[in-house]
Amino acid sequence: MDSAIITVAPSTASQVHDWLRRRVLQGDLAPGARLSETEIATEIGISRQPVREAFIRLAADGLAEVRPQRGTYISKISVAAVLSARLIRAAVESDLARLTAAQQDGAVLAAMQSEIAIQHRADRAADVNAFIESDDRFHQLLTVAAGYPAVWHDLERLKSQMNRLRHMSMRVFDRRRTIGQHQDILDALRAGDADAAERAVRAHLQQMLTELPRIAAQRPEYFTE
Repeated sequence: MDSAIITVAPSTASQVHDWLRRRVLQGDLAPGARLSETEIATEIGISRQPVREAFIRLAADGLAEVRPQRGTYISKISVAAVLSARLIRAAVESDLARLTAAQQDGAVLAAMQSEIAIQHRADRAADVNAFIESDDRFHQLLTVAAGYPAVWHDLERLKSQMNRLRHMSMRVFDRRRTIGQHQDILDALRAGDADAAERAVRAHLQQMLTELPRIAAQRPEYFTE
């Protein structure tokens, strides 16, 4: 594992957990991979206790499995959890889009356009991590524009498994399609067309229903029902 991304030596289980969680979501730690307390503790230069605690927290996130007498393994991607998160996001973000269309917050809409520009650059550079970070900020701005910024944190807790799939799919499928869907959402919001904004959000999130079975067919060992 590349510990260079940690700029400050982690001294707490929380910091180790955040680092490992990011590696799992980005696909650097593949489903089924075994985690070693000793190896990680030695690599980072800390004791095994905070690493052990980080493993427990990762398991509570549904991203790892602690198997007694066998070790800790990165969990497979739950198809059911992905589908549930998509359903909830579609319902919540559709309402947020309708609210945003009515608010017409020019500053936030401009920030959303800036994120689309970032996505174009990330796509050209084939920087999937930067693309998804901008994708998340685009959707987070939707909650801000609607006047419910705290909703994003609730959605974040729901979509860990979805995020793992997104990192896989964005390496395979045409990212320009996602950018176009974001632009459709934003154009509808700027026009103040709540119905069109809702349709654009639902069409955007519907894309995962096509991508999921295709990715799962390519890497069935990474998925579980």
